[in-house]
Amino acid sequence: MFGLFGGKKQKLEKKYAQLMEESHRLSHIDRKASDLKMAEAEAVLTQIKAIDEDAKTE
Repeated sequence: MFGLFGGKKQKLEKKYAQLMEESHRLSHIDRKASDLKMAEAEAVLTQIKAIDEDAKTE
């Protein structure tokens, strides 16, 4: 069943990496904006973990 979630998980992992990179870049300029990007990244990470859990149960 991993094949069903593979594409979505990969997209989310890419998005997570982009958000983390942007958060790091913003941390040098605007700490508040960096924190917001970090929160977005954490939400994406939660989705990735949910996909992993779903894959384990199937």
